[in-house]
Formats: sequence, C-alpha cells, structure tokens
Amino acid sequence: MPNRTTQPRRRVAITGLGAVTPCGNTAADTWAAFVAGRSGIGRITRFDATACNAQIAGEVKNFEPTRPFATPLHPRGAGGEPLAQTFTLKDLKKFGRFTHLGAVAAVEAYVDSGLDAHRAEFKAERMGVNLGVGLGGLPEMEAMHDTWKAGGFRKISPFFIIQIAPNLLAGQVSVVLDFRGPNMSVASACATSGHALGEAAAAIVRGDVDVMLAGGAESTVTPLAIGAFAQMRALSTRNDAPEKASRPYDKDRDGFVLSEGSVVFVLEEMEQAKKRGARIYAELRGYGATADAFHLSSLAPGAEGSARSMRAAIERAGLKPSDVDYVSAHATSTPGGDGEEAAAIASVFAENKSALLVSGVKSMTGHLLGGAGAMGAFAAVMAIRDGLVPPTINLENIDPTCAELGLNFTPNIAVKKEVRVALANSFGFGGTNASLVVARA
Repeated sequence: MPNRTTQPRRRVAITGLGAVTPCGNTAADTWAAFVAGRSGIGRITRFDATACNAQIAGEVKNFEPTRPFATPLHPRGAGGEPLAQTFTLKDLKKFGRFTHLGAVAAVEAYVDSGLDAHRAEFKAERMGVNLGVGLGGLPEMEAMHDTWKAGGFRKISPFFIIQIAPNLLAGQVSVVLDFRGPNMSVASACATSGHALGEAAAAIVRGDVDVMLAGGAESTVTPLAIGAFAQMRALSTRNDAPEKASRPYDKDRDGFVLSEGSVVFVLEEMEQAKKRGARIYAELRGYGATADAFHLSSLAPGAEGSARSMRAAIERAGLKPSDVDYVSAHATSTPGGDGEEAAAIASVFAENKSALLVSGVKSMTGHLLGGAGAMGAFAAVMAIRDGLVPPTINLENIDPTCAELGLNFTPNIAVKKEVRVALANSFGFGGTNASLVVARA
C-alpha cells in the first residue's frame, strides 16, 4: 500500500465478517466465546487417535453447510436465480471440507456486509476474491488414496481434483456470489490469510477493484497431519485436559493444538461503503510482509523478520507504534515461538508497552493454519468495535522470559479498553510474516 502520509490513496473499509471456527459456527458466536474465554478444543472425533501421542484438536462442531438461508440472496440481481443456501447435498460431494467451511464463512461475511441489497449498483467485475488455504484437501487426499489402494483406478472420484485444489474455495465463492474480478488463493503456511487480506486490500488501494472477499480456511485434522506435527514434537500432548492445552506464554506450554475453520472479511473502498450507508467495523490501514531468510520452521533470533513486518505495517498506515493499543499476536503456544514473537513486540512497542495489551486467541481456537491470520485480524477488529480485548486463556504461570519483557498478555479475562488501533500478526513455516493494522474508521 502507498504510504498514507506522502500521497493520497483509496482507503479500505471492513464491512462484513464471517467465521466458522472451533468456538462457534458464526462470527457472533466465535466472538462471544472469545469474550467469555471459552475454549473450543476437545478430543479428536474424526478418527481414532489413541495410538498417537497427540489426541486433541479444535474441530468445528455441529456444522450444517446445507442449511437454507432465512431469506434468499440475489447476487445476480433481481432477475437472476436466487441463492437459497450455500451448498446443496449434491454440492457437498464435489468439494473438500475446507471449501465447505470457507464458502459458508464467505457467504456469512457477504450477508453481514449488506452488499446483496446493492448488487444492482455495482459491477461484478469490480468485486474479487482472495481466499487463502495452506494445505488444501488433505482429508480428501488421504481418503481417496485408501479408495484407490482398495479398488483401483476406476474407484477414484472424478471430483477428486476439485476437492483438493486450494484455489477451488475462491473459485466456488466467486461462482456462488458472482464476483468476477480477481479470483485467487494465497498459500504461505500460517501467514496465508494475513497475506490474503493484505493483498486484497492492496488491490482496492490500487483501484483494481472496489470490493474483495478475503481471508482463509483450513481443514487438516487428519491422521497424517496430526501424526506429522506430532513427529515434529510441535503438538501439545495435554490429552487429559484439551481445553487447557493451548496456553501461549505459559511456562508449562508444550506445543500447539491443530484446528480447522475459516474467517472471511468483506473489504470495500471506503467512499463507496459510506455512500451506500454500510456499517463499517474498522479501516484496514496497513500491511507488512517480510521474510526471515533464516530457517524453514523456526523464527529468526529475536523474531527480527516479524519485527520488520510489524514496523512496515505501522509505517504504511501512517502511524507510530505508540498509536497502537492492542496486538493480536500469532502466539501459537509453542515453547520457542511465543517468546521470540513477544520479544519482537516488546522491541517494536518499547515506548508504549506499559499501555499496550497483547493477547493470543489461539488459546481458545487452537491453530487454524491457513485461517490463522484472518482469525487474529478478526479479534483485532472486534476489539475496536466493542472496546474489549479478548484474553489469553490458560495463562496461569507466565514464562519468566516472557514476563521480563514487561508486556501485558491479557491473562484469562477479557479487558475493557478503548482500542483505536490494533495490529494482528501471522507467521508461517518458510520464514514468512504478515502484519495488519486496523483502525477505527
């Protein structure tokens, strides 16, 4: 994005939110769980994990992607075919679970934005989609491999490629909602949806489009994914107390909890949003993207690349670190990563860290991988809307190396605070970093 302080630019409003997460099947339910400090993590139910040392995950529960809408949508205008539901039963067989989750979240965000009532005023060619997915259809890959081994080539589904390709989520959403502008999918590990939001906002700033559906999704609670992360010794093995397993900054943290879900935003050119009388949650003002160029699975010492990402986002927002009231941290609950990110936050916000609040909502959701960046940004946006910072739950005994940094990690209970500006971080394997600055509009 061009620097706000040196040249005029188109501004980016956030006008719609959708979420399907372990904490709730809507954005409202997910936020209510955050405010209450309620975990969505439990024992794995998708498969028998008893032979694995990690047996817990953040699964989306009671999910009904075929549920009819209360009122049909008209994304193709009054004369077009109305949309009565996101998926039919027949549709479900064509797509992978990550597409089920992501498309439902995207439609919720679209409905929340109020755009449907204004479709006749906007060109579909000026509306685009950037929905990131980190790993794609891993459950479907595993299942189809078993089918092929048992029955041969003729048993392979003709829908298999559509089920697993990461960009099919963005493609399906563009078809369902008739968004004919840019249609793409970012894949940058756990920074995926942070990058998707930042790049989508940049497209609006450049003038390429006026509306973008942006965010991410993931569904990889499978034997291979759980087993692989467990073999890396990256997962928590607190199997006897799943809701206590994800505990960023706590000295007894022992790894992250793998989860699934999706969070999607409607981003819209600010003047257009105001003209149509849209409710504006916040403005997406800054975006920073950097590389550590250090290690494929560990942060650089002092999270140097992460610090550069935060500084870039703040600078591009035309702000100073002292303007930021809240940091929605990546905070995965890993022994090394939390401390490195915390050190970077303390460095960037050295002048105002006594007034800054920091929290990690993965303590409640677990790690959504490709959906994690959008989840962190969602917490930041809602903190601005409600003047309420969600807690880092399970923070019972702060790690001494984190405590000595002098940051307030918002332990266990949400805190009322006027939040004018918030920053959200997401970092991923490969040394990739994304930071987003959102501000009161």
